[in-house]
Amino acid sequence: MPTDVVMPQMGESIFEGTITKWLKKPGEKVNRDEPLFEISTDKVDAEIPSPASGVLKEVKVNEGSTVQVNTVVAVIDADGAGTTASAPTPGKAAAAPPTSPAPQGQQAAPPAAATAVSPPPSSPAAGAGATADVLMPQMGESIFEGTITKWLKKTGEKVQRDEPLFEISTDKVDAEIPSPAAGVLRDIKFPAGSTVQVNTVVATLATDGAAPVAAAAPAPAPAKPAVAAAQVAAPRPQAALAAAEGEEEVMVDGKRIRSSPLVRKIAKEHGINLAQVPGTGLAGRITKEDILGFVEKRPAGGPAAAVAQLAATKPAAPATPVPGEVVPMTAMRKIIAQRMVESKRTSAHVHSVYEVDMTRVVAVREKEKRSFEQRSGTRLTFTTFFVRAAVEALRQFPIVNASVEGDNIRYHRNINVGIAVALDWGLIVPVIKNAEEKNFLGLQRMILDLADRARAKKLAPEEVQGGTFTITNPGSFGQMFGLPIILQPQVAILGIGSIKKQPVVVTDDSGGDSIAIRAICHVSLGYDHRVIDGAVADQFLRAGAQYLEKWSEPLG
Repeated sequence: MPTDVVMPQMGESIFEGTITKWLKKPGEKVNRDEPLFEISTDKVDAEIPSPASGVLKEVKVNEGSTVQVNTVVAVIDADGAGTTASAPTPGKAAAAPPTSPAPQGQQAAPPAAATAVSPPPSSPAAGAGATADVLMPQMGESIFEGTITKWLKKTGEKVQRDEPLFEISTDKVDAEIPSPAAGVLRDIKFPAGSTVQVNTVVATLATDGAAPVAAAAPAPAPAKPAVAAAQVAAPRPQAALAAAEGEEEVMVDGKRIRSSPLVRKIAKEHGINLAQVPGTGLAGRITKEDILGFVEKRPAGGPAAAVAQLAATKPAAPATPVPGEVVPMTAMRKIIAQRMVESKRTSAHVHSVYEVDMTRVVAVREKEKRSFEQRSGTRLTFTTFFVRAAVEALRQFPIVNASVEGDNIRYHRNINVGIAVALDWGLIVPVIKNAEEKNFLGLQRMILDLADRARAKKLAPEEVQGGTFTITNPGSFGQMFGLPIILQPQVAILGIGSIKKQPVVVTDDSGGDSIAIRAICHVSLGYDHRVIDGAVADQFLRAGAQYLEKWSEPLG
């Protein structure tokens, strides 16, 4: 029985790897967990073990080739039978099967919202003509299943390549999944509401104009399939296919450019010429971090159009339930419920509330918002002021930016701020990575971009992972303040209340008191008393409040 060997994902931010050396040749025996090949990524060099015992039947990718994670790079014959194939000709990838390639600009890897394509079935029962299987994508290395929430096409309908085909919900993100090829939706194997394992075939496309089967309602949802113990990798595109759609080397303005589909997609969305982006990856490849850093630092006005376009794709609000009606929880609602109960059971929740005089910040925003928008092409929101103040307070009190690991406390090197975004169908927390390295404008752009893409179901899994501190803003709905629940494994969460004018007693420099109208906001800190004491929580809040009350940071 053949077993596919795939390029592993060596970290949530790594989408590709370079094969530096094969430790076995076609025809040689290999034992399970025995080193099979060596790879190099932007982060690590590593030996990759064999997923099964048998004979190395075929090597699909040469040494020196760079391919996307989860690309099939070799095949092992567990029975040791069959003729072994020789390695591909140096400098050339293996021949691709006659299938439709993965969507341009999408990853075959878990972080991207892409569907993989398996080779067309050869069984006569499949019908004449080429077909392509649509798979449940893996939306993160720790995600093993997804729930199909909605089919956007019916059987018998035409679909274009990269056109949204169905919607899924996982415990990380909700996402629209694009079609892997152009054709006719021939067969839907799982109806909406079904939860299936990743890499399961959920539909079939007729890709060459072959007559589709008659449109019909899908059969009742089958029982959730069990994860097979021998499931090492599901069918994947051949190496040449992944190489063509994955790592690509092109000439731009006379300059040789190497980049991944994700990088090219981001560049296209933001109207960026890749020749202008310095690459820090292996052999000068442009990484995701390179292109995002370039987007953040480039002249003003660039991302505005992309943000507007994403905002325009916001999905319609769900139908209002009928009074007395009983409806099942959505997949996202179930996950939120589970996470909140787990957090209350895990952390010793305590809350502190602080009153902040926002008069100075309100005045700065009113004075600068028009010129800020003209300069930067993006709106000026109060949230960014609070994020900057929180980052400065976290620098002073790193225990608030920590997490609990058993009986240990991990102090995080970077400040990754999660911003809770209220959706019509639930709540999601996209994360601003390395917030301490970003200026005010960079934070503002990322906050708006992540929020818009969250509402449009366009977030990648890695964009909702890795948070070290969370900010939620119930005040946007007029609430005085909230007492939010900690997002595990973090130890604190900041709640921002509404900003309202109130009469307060102010003291002048000579000690005289008077009543004045001030813009007041109440902020709350929910913290884990296993790690953070009340005195530290109060000092943290005071540090953030003082930063806001004495605001002097430029907004550029």
